[in-house]
Amino acid sequence: MTPAPIHINTDERVAGILVQLPLPAHINAQRILEAIEPAKDVDGFHPSNVGRLATGVPSLIPCTPLGCMLMLRSVRPDLAGLDAVVIGRSNIVGKPMAQLLMRASCTVTVAHSRTKNLPDVCRRADIVVAAVGRPRFVRGDWIKPGALIVDVGINRITTDEGKSKLVGDVAFDEASKVAGAITPVPGGVGPMTIACLLRNTVEATARLHALPRPAWTLDVS
Repeated sequence: MTPAPIHINTDERVAGILVQLPLPAHINAQRILEAIEPAKDVDGFHPSNVGRLATGVPSLIPCTPLGCMLMLRSVRPDLAGLDAVVIGRSNIVGKPMAQLLMRASCTVTVAHSRTKNLPDVCRRADIVVAAVGRPRFVRGDWIKPGALIVDVGINRITTDEGKSKLVGDVAFDEASKVAGAITPVPGGVGPMTIACLLRNTVEATARLHALPRPAWTLDVS
């Protein structure tokens, strides 16, 4: 006899669930995401967690924006009053990143590739988070001296020598001469995203089994 299937939403041995996006075109990704138990949604994409983040209620936060925020806080613990520009308006990065920055009392502008006078918008920013998906889109002369730059982009290009290379959305060599701090690509946001996925899994486990919340050294709440 084949044993009855166990639903991972109710299986106490499963603390976290994530969906590896993007899904094939014939699968409705939103329907899949909404089927996940919000308390186990370690990617933070369920509408319940999205709404809780927007309203300032404790929630599981999307991993990439969470990692970006922790890196910013590691350089400058108090972000209150700073001007922040988020380039990109995706549900995965741009929108939750803006929510986290607003929670930190930043003045936030959400821009994108069609924003008028985007270089000027960036030049007044103390924080720039680039998540637009265009290689080396943000130039060095767009950066305010001393600004904090978080490059979320992962773009594969071919060099003049015909080799494949990963670059971000920011022209790193130019921007690094002006910025107060900047994340590299690769080796910056990517590893933090993985670390925050594990962090969220620990958070979900603590909640599932009514354990004390971990005492993180950095927090965004």
